[in-house]
Amino acid sequence: MYKKNVQGWMKHWDFILLDILCLNLAYVMAGITRFGLHFSILDGDNLNLMSVLSLLDLVVLIVGEGMKNVLRRGYYREFAQTAKQVFLVMLLGLGYLFAAKNSALYSRLMLGAFAAYYCLISYGARLLWKRRLVARPKRKSAALYIITTASQAEDVVRRYKSDRMSHYLLKGVCLLDLDQTGEDVLGVPVTANEATVVSMLCREWVDEVVLSLPQGQLYPENLVEQLTGMGIIVHIEMEQMGGLIGRKQEVEKIADCTVLTVGISMATPLQICLKRIMDIMGGLVGCLLTLVLAVIIGPMIYRKSPGPIFFAQTRVGKNGKLFKMYKFRSMYLDAEARKAELMANNRMGSGGLMFKLDYDPRIIGCEKRPDGTIKKGIGNYIRDWSLDEFPQFWNVLKGDLSLVGTRPPTVDEWERYELHHRARLAIKPGITGMWQVSGRSKITDFEQVVELDKKYIQEWSLGLDIKILLKTIGAVLRKDGSM
Repeated sequence: MYKKNVQGWMKHWDFILLDILCLNLAYVMAGITRFGLHFSILDGDNLNLMSVLSLLDLVVLIVGEGMKNVLRRGYYREFAQTAKQVFLVMLLGLGYLFAAKNSALYSRLMLGAFAAYYCLISYGARLLWKRRLVARPKRKSAALYIITTASQAEDVVRRYKSDRMSHYLLKGVCLLDLDQTGEDVLGVPVTANEATVVSMLCREWVDEVVLSLPQGQLYPENLVEQLTGMGIIVHIEMEQMGGLIGRKQEVEKIADCTVLTVGISMATPLQICLKRIMDIMGGLVGCLLTLVLAVIIGPMIYRKSPGPIFFAQTRVGKNGKLFKMYKFRSMYLDAEARKAELMANNRMGSGGLMFKLDYDPRIIGCEKRPDGTIKKGIGNYIRDWSLDEFPQFWNVLKGDLSLVGTRPPTVDEWERYELHHRARLAIKPGITGMWQVSGRSKITDFEQVVELDKKYIQEWSLGLDIKILLKTIGAVLRKDGSM
């Protein structure tokens, strides 16, 4: 799923909160202007209208992407955007008063003064806040890789390094026409050439790639197809536009350059916001349940296998970024060391790309009887009921995982990935996903897993997430082995 970067409103929650604060201040000033110091903000009608206007302000900012490119807007564009915001909020507010038949309760003079104050205060506050942000260093949070030529490498790198509003961390440069691997361009390392860039990007944590070529140079369509097939977002300078059938496209501005952004899938800012809100709500509930479970099953784990009740393992997240994923420990402490000797019994048949066993002696309490039947232990029941997954709700709250996504691979699995496998992590991984609710225990072909994950990414919607969550709950309650 394509996630908006520096242009996205999600990077500007401070501006959104500031705008709502300005709205409330303008309302109070308008009330005092009309009624003097006798005006009471605690009056029920005033509190009601202020709450409605604040909610409308939030909705208009999100749906209308009112903070898109806010840091790049000049004085005139900022005033025009502020006036547009005020107009829409007032229009919807008046519509609310008319529908609620409360318009007679409010002074027209006060509402007019409110609109004027709101516009001026919000405009001034935005300018002052932008000035403060420009003066302070910006935290770099997205890994950007540059693909260009030797003739313009310095100009491209300088442009992105000098962009104070950018949240990009420059990870490296690829020169398509020269092999200067090991050298650097203005302090940014050259890590690949045309022949090695795809394999390098398959192994490294990179969120996005920008392709900047001299005008007239042949467009490397095959390279872009490979990168987007891996799930990497690619920004192409407009002079290099070409036909990319089957890919989602959007024109935007990055580092003062107009680019065509190409990805396997895209989501609107509102969809991203709602998905994150759903993750936070689910994460909070899940963490509370995890605490309850820790009190109940923690002593059982410790009694059968003394040691920590939680297990932390390094997993590969979105676009190759590593993170620690937490589980209730369902295996003995030496489980990781014993994995190699059991690889021959892996029923996934994927050359180590995923690992599953019918009988796993590493599971706490699991034993094989002389007649060949398997005696389940506490570890098996924890896994059968998916109780081991509950600590991952902490990862959801932290932002490492989503409630629904693709399952994050281990580092050794990731290192065996081919190019098209990498598309699984074009989005944030999840606790559950389309593969899990499609009968996880019955799918033994890793390529089927990849196809299901790519289908989820391409067809993603909030409705699909809710459907998968409901199926997940049903699968766990049925204990059908698919979760």
